[in-house]
Amino acid sequence: MNIRDAADTDLPAIHAIYAHHVANGLGTFEESPPTLDEMRGRRAAIVEKGLPWLVATDESGAILGYAYAGPFRPRSAYRFAVEDSIYVAANAARKGVGKKLLAELIARCQAWGARQMLAVIGDSGNAGSIGVHKALGFEHGGIMHAVGFKHGRWVDVVIMQRALGDGRDTLPPAGR
Repeated sequence: MNIRDAADTDLPAIHAIYAHHVANGLGTFEESPPTLDEMRGRRAAIVEKGLPWLVATDESGAILGYAYAGPFRPRSAYRFAVEDSIYVAANAARKGVGKKLLAELIARCQAWGARQMLAVIGDSGNAGSIGVHKALGFEHGGIMHAVGFKHGRWVDVVIMQRALGDGRDTLPPAGR
């Protein structure tokens, strides 16, 4: 498996993976898949900030999953906190793709200067995502009960958090 920066040519595969999760899962609270052009714009907005948008590929170059980190919230005081997003192709689930993507995402965000990474995980029953985050050092931050309604049921959100680099132990660089 190879982890690399996503390219524009990867967007059709990324779009297909995400559309599957929108239609069938609870990891995203979107109920209608965005268009390919919307996905292109979302990726561009992340990359323009210098943040990573990654893909995992197999030996043949097929996309197995993708991950990116975006600003946690838009207010400037949150500028050192990022939120991760990870989506794995249905045929690649439970094969370590998400864990490898998240590990690289953590390293890239730390190098970028982020101090905290948050996971906002749809569905408190999402043992796979919760387990991957826990295995990579995330701690449970809380549960927001029944904040989403999708597929005919109320859905919780689990918040997990991991310090990056110096975390809160030192002040950020001056001027940033």
